[in-house]
Amino acid sequence: MAPLSINEHVSLIFLSFFFFLNLIFVFCFVCRIFFDFAFLTQMEFLFGKRKTPEEMLRQNQRALNRAMRDLDRERMKLEQQEKKIIADIKKMAKQGQMDAVKIMAKDLVRTRRYVKKFIMMKANIQAVSLKIQTLKSNNSMAQAMKGVTKAMATMNRQLKLPQIQKIMMEFEKQSEMMDMKEEMMNDAIDDAMGDEDDEEESDAIVSQVLDELGLNLSDELSNLPSTGGSLSVAGGKKAEPQAALADADADLEERLNNLRRD
Repeated sequence: MAPLSINEHVSLIFLSFFFFLNLIFVFCFVCRIFFDFAFLTQMEFLFGKRKTPEEMLRQNQRALNRAMRDLDRERMKLEQQEKKIIADIKKMAKQGQMDAVKIMAKDLVRTRRYVKKFIMMKANIQAVSLKIQTLKSNNSMAQAMKGVTKAMATMNRQLKLPQIQKIMMEFEKQSEMMDMKEEMMNDAIDDAMGDEDDEEESDAIVSQVLDELGLNLSDELSNLPSTGGSLSVAGGKKAEPQAALADADADLEERLNNLRRD
């Protein structure tokens, strides 16, 4: 193996030194992250994590609900004690121990008074709970309105009035051009196709239908007597054309009725 030159020795030393510096930098960075995490954990352990308003409201709501449950529990105990005192009063009254009855009656009055106090305390706590719930709802609504306001502001910044007017004018222009082109195409198609062929075809269809029905319109019209001529003839000569006209009308009506029955 050939010995290394001076330049190669210098390069190797430089690379080793650079690699060592990188290791030190990585080690310091990891230690910094570790100590920061440990410091934050210790601070949270000593002073507690900072709570958001929503978490504070939720915690207070749970505390109030727990207090109302405790009051209900104590009130139920007092009501059971009240029933027991009433039963003891009746028992002592039957035995004739009136002094004990008076003492127990005072105890019954105090018990009922405490029951009323517990009911009033629960009502007050419930009112506070409702206020907290209302405040929480108002906070949620405020946050929602904040988000909606930001979205509306962003949309209003994007929707610029001059650009909208320009777009609408361009849309109207393009719509008019499209309508004009469509009308020109329709006229060109009508001119190319023509209507004379359609009229001839429709006349042929009408003639075919009349032939199938056995009715010739021109023959019927030619069979009708003419009402023209001299009107200054005698009475007998005047009545003869009218009778012929009536017979022709009757014959035509009969043939039409026969066609309808068929």
